[in-house]
Amino acid sequence: MALPVIAIIGRPNVGKSTLVNRLCRSREAIVHDTPGVTRDRTYQEGYWADRTFRVVDTGGLVFDDDSEFLPEIREQANLALAEAAVALVVVDGQLGCTAADQSIAEWLRGQGVPTMLAVNKCESPDAGLAMAAEFWGLGLGEPFPISAIHGAGTGDLLDKVVSYLPPTQEEEGDEPIQLAIIGRPNVGKSSLLNAVCGENRAIVSPIRGTTRDTIDTTIEREGKTWKLLDTAGIRRRRSVSYGPEYFGISRSFKAIERSDVCVLVIDALDGVTEQDQRLAGRIEEDGRACVVVVNKWDAIEKDSHTMPAMEKELRAKLYFLDWAPMLFTSALSGQRVQAIFPLAMLAVEQHRRRVTTSVVNEVLAEALSWRTPPTSRGGRQGRLYYGTQVAVRPPSFTLFVNEPRLFGETYRRYVERQIREGLGFEGTPIKLFWRGKQQRDAEKELARSQTRGR
Repeated sequence: MALPVIAIIGRPNVGKSTLVNRLCRSREAIVHDTPGVTRDRTYQEGYWADRTFRVVDTGGLVFDDDSEFLPEIREQANLALAEAAVALVVVDGQLGCTAADQSIAEWLRGQGVPTMLAVNKCESPDAGLAMAAEFWGLGLGEPFPISAIHGAGTGDLLDKVVSYLPPTQEEEGDEPIQLAIIGRPNVGKSSLLNAVCGENRAIVSPIRGTTRDTIDTTIEREGKTWKLLDTAGIRRRRSVSYGPEYFGISRSFKAIERSDVCVLVIDALDGVTEQDQRLAGRIEEDGRACVVVVNKWDAIEKDSHTMPAMEKELRAKLYFLDWAPMLFTSALSGQRVQAIFPLAMLAVEQHRRRVTTSVVNEVLAEALSWRTPPTSRGGRQGRLYYGTQVAVRPPSFTLFVNEPRLFGETYRRYVERQIREGLGFEGTPIKLFWRGKQQRDAEKELARSQTRGR
């Protein structure tokens, strides 16, 4: 479904992100008193009456200053306007009309995009009308007094906004595949996103913490619709103070949870760090499909043996993700960046794959023929009766045995390895549940007692 876009525009600290959260009934946009929290374009979906739309939040516009990130923020606002059906300008009713507001209004008049004006922080209806009257002079049409934090006046505002939106075009198709780009700060996540999209979708800077929000981008690849989630760089918890970075990292972890597949970006120059290992463990723990992308490959001096040697070294440290395919790329030159999608597509397919019980037991029988279960010191041997797949996303199997405690970690890893060798599942973790006879008997007795109780 191609949704019309509403671009939220304004100077810093007028409440743009708060308004976005109000219009979309969410808490996705990071809200903080510090100016300049929002830098990139961030998208959310909203609806009003019978209309569904996308709202794009932009950074605070400043035209008389070219210091840190401000030119890039202006570029992102320009890109947002280029796709918008209507621009919604937000101003601060309590501070009144400023020179910065007038600069934005003058700039917008040359953009050729329909414009509306929201006068925020008008908590009192009566005083709000007086505050809003001051903004008629901007020449952007009727000023609507609202309170983004309390919701006052936003209904009237939306009634007018949706009148500017073109008819929504319904398109049949599957839900987009959610791909989260994960990694430490400065490994090239935003550069990778820009290289994949072929445009400056995210601000790129050598300064740590440039990306704060999770940036959603929808593109078509491999005959599928993908939603790319560029996330904030994740540092160690003790290095992060409460504020915008804390909220950005929290959203990064949520992006992992809601993704179909994660792209874990590793810096080829730094190799695998302790924090990379933690992120790998988090992806495996959350049961997400994964592709490991080793970025900045153009900066490595290499010969025909470099790539195999480095892959061996990296995999030794990324043992959590020994099942994930690895790709060596350069976001700067574009080398192999489009190859991410075939690998990600394969990982998603395997993540959703289901295998029949008969096939599972053929693999288990083969595993038992090569290596029998261990025997305890008391002479009791483990017995593996049969197995069945019980879930997907990730593929999960229940193995029925006589006593789970008889199967040590070494043998459990052997069985998992045999399942992978026999059934594939490249690019996705798998989960094994070992279920003993006593557990089954207890469950049956519980079921009987519940039946009698009815």
